Amino acid sequence: MSILATSADPLYAQPRAERPAYATGMLLDAQDFSDEQTYHRGRLALALSMLAGGGTLAGLAVEHRPQSPTQAEEVLVQPGVAVDRLGRLVELPRPACRALADWFADVAAADGGDTLRTSAYDQLQRFLSPRFLAAGPALPARAIVADVFVRFAQCAVGLTPSFAAGPFDALNAVSTSRIRDAYELVMVPRTGLSDTQAGLPLPPADPLLGTGSADERRAAAQDAVLGGYVTSGHVGGTAQGLPPGPEHPPNLDTSAVFVARVLLPVGAANPPQRTSDLPLVDNFARRFLPSGPLLWQSAGLS
Repeated sequence: MSILATSADPLYAQPRAERPAYATGMLLDAQDFSDEQTYHRGRLALALSMLAGGGTLAGLAVEHRPQSPTQAEEVLVQPGVAVDRLGRLVELPRPACRALADWFADVAAADGGDTLRTSAYDQLQRFLSPRFLAAGPALPARAIVADVFVRFAQCAVGLTPSFAAGPFDALNAVSTSRIRDAYELVMVPRTGLSDTQAGLPLPPADPLLGTGSADERRAAAQDAVLGGYVTSGHVGGTAQGLPPGPEHPPNLDTSAVFVARVLLPVGAANPPQRTSDLPLVDNFARRFLPSGPLLWQSAGLS
């Protein structure tokens, strides 16, 4: 089972909301049924992207697992579900992991250690969430900053007999019979971070709702709603593609969902080499999408 190309999902092109119209005696082909699915998937995706936006719905806690006699050192993502920036559900039905030794070696081998060098920072508090810092962790003097993402993926599963496609005459042709909604786990070293670009997701509303009076917060919320629809980044938007958020490094699928930041302590050498200090995981810089009942409870209303 292999992951299909990102562009293979019709929703990635942000198609217009057009549903097939049927009539008795009309000839139908596979594209008509695909368009029917795309219409319904697109309407649901638009609703989710507008109601929730991209972020974590449930689960997806990230943790560091140290090396033991029975397993390699790894970054582990617990099962859960997220909404990506196109409104598609990304579900991890079971834990997913990335072996750190292999990841470090792969990044070093790709360019001789240049990426490791440019993703190592000091003064790490600049790039971490307030809740993580409030816990008082002992930050290393220098560390490689790596971000963990999950992204929507499709896998072709199952084959069924079909007519041969293209200029072929075959009696034993087969086609994919099912497309499975799946996921891909990506861990990316972060270069180019600075005091003004921490590479973290923006708050869901701009301008921020603030802590003013009830009237001021109401006005800010209304302004955020009135300015919340843009012509790119939603199903039915422009053909220019989904613009990257500040959390998206170059060449990463811009619909991917940021879930955690990992600090890998390193020494002063260049290219960097890991120290014996354990990695730290900041789970709190992501966007959370709490359910309605949870919001009511947190506000003391239920």
